This record gives sequence, C-alpha cells and structure tokens, in this order.
Amino acid sequence: MPVILGGNTGIYLASLAPSLDPDAQAFITAAAITDPTQQAAINTLVVDLKGYSIWTKMKAVYPYVGGTATSHKFNLKNPLDTNAAFRILWSGDVTHSSNGVQFGGVNGFGNTNYNVFLNNTGNNISAGVYLRTNSIVAGAAFSAIDGAYQGIELFPKFTDNNTYYGVNDLIVNGSGNFVSDTRGMFVVSRTSLVNQKVIYRNGVSLNTQGGTSNIAVNFTVHVGARNFQGVLSSYDSRQHAFQYIGDTLTIAEVGNLTTAVQAFQTTLGRQV
Repeated sequence: MPVILGGNTGIYLASLAPSLDPDAQAFITAAAITDPTQQAAINTLVVDLKGYSIWTKMKAVYPYVGGTATSHKFNLKNPLDTNAAFRILWSGDVTHSSNGVQFGGVNGFGNTNYNVFLNNTGNNISAGVYLRTNSIVAGAAFSAIDGAYQGIELFPKFTDNNTYYGVNDLIVNGSGNFVSDTRGMFVVSRTSLVNQKVIYRNGVSLNTQGGTSNIAVNFTVHVGARNFQGVLSSYDSRQHAFQYIGDTLTIAEVGNLTTAVQAFQTTLGRQV
C-alpha cells in the first residue's frame, strides 16, 4: 500500500517490504519461495550466518524450505539449478513438506553432488543436520565413505544404541552411546588440531576423538543414506529440516550456527 506524505499533497512513497540480503533473494527466487514467513526466515538465516562470520565457511546449505522436492534441492550458498552448484537429486521414498524432508527408510536418498575430495582437504571439513525425529534406526543422516569405511558420515543412533561418526577418517574410530535424543542440530567437524574430530548436538560437544586419519574421499555426499563408494544402503527414516557441508568450525562457531538454525526453525514453527 502507498504511504501518503503531507495529507492531500498528492506526494506518495511506495511502502515496500524491507530489502532482502542479495544471497537470500537469489535463493528465494530460485526456489520460488512466495510465503512471507519463509522469505523472512531465509533472510534472517543468511544475515545471521554472515553476522557470525561463518557464511564463508559454508559450502553447501540446504534449508529445506518451501515444501517441495524442487524447493528442497537448492543450495542456499549457490542456488543454481546445476550439479556443479551442489543441487540435490532426490530418489526413492522421500516425502517433502513444510516440515522438511522425510526419508522413508527403504530406498530414499538425496545426492548433493558435493565431492569431498574436490572441495575439502583431509583436515578441514564439517557437516551437520537438523533432525526432527527421535528414533533408533540403522540409517545414515549423511555419508560419503570409501571401501575402507573412511570418509564423512553420521549415524545419529544405531540399533546398538551407539552413535557413529566419521570426519574424513575411519567411521568406527568415533562411536559411543552418548546420544539419548536424535532430535536437534548435529554437527561433526575436524578441529584445529591435526587428526582430531568432534561431534556436537545442539552446540554441546558429545565426543572428541584423536588419532584419526585425513582421508578426503573421492565420492559425493548423500543425505538420508550411506554412500559406500557409490553403493547406497542404510537408508534413514528420520525427518531432516536443515543440512550443510563446509569447512572446519570451532566450538564457538558451532554454537553460533546452532543458534542461527534454531531461530530459523522457530520462525517456521518446526523447532524441536
């Protein structure tokens, strides 16, 4: 609606919505996000990530907003509809809604087209996921591993009650019964120390493991399943509401990322 200045002077000023961050606008346009609440949530997420100085560390960010397979495929960092821009290619029993991406646990997954070897070094990588389901299942939240079971991977809560995570290293090198609830924001990251990795839930460190290797595998990260050197298995049945891949994060940066993502989920009314 126009705003009239000075009563009946005939001078009008268009009342426009607050301008959006250019990166947020590019994503909103590509993903065809028309809902004002969703647009505001995306804009605030981008502004927050930049304000926390972690935007540049993000390589692929999937907000899973818009409620469709099309809107959920776009990478917030580079929302071009190409494999080179790390768009997700969905396959199998995957259901898309305003709450995110629900994997069916049978044959559903998403290929991010993000090759770890080409985009990260062995000791500089992190990845994370926001889960809305609390369950013990033999499903991988994300994965890219080689024939020796080395790579990046997260099993939030396996059927033996253990959590398994790899961060460019051997998956069994990081495991333990240290997760009681699989809902919330999970991050796995290398640290500033060589050959050390850590896993966080909701910004709190759950486990730190030393003595790891530095294997940046030449495979693409898949979400909702295990990518074992190109063969898919261990399909997840949880609901994902955010996902990312990027560079190593400090504990403070993980806390800030968690704060930003939780605010994003709260605006959308799907926080856990």
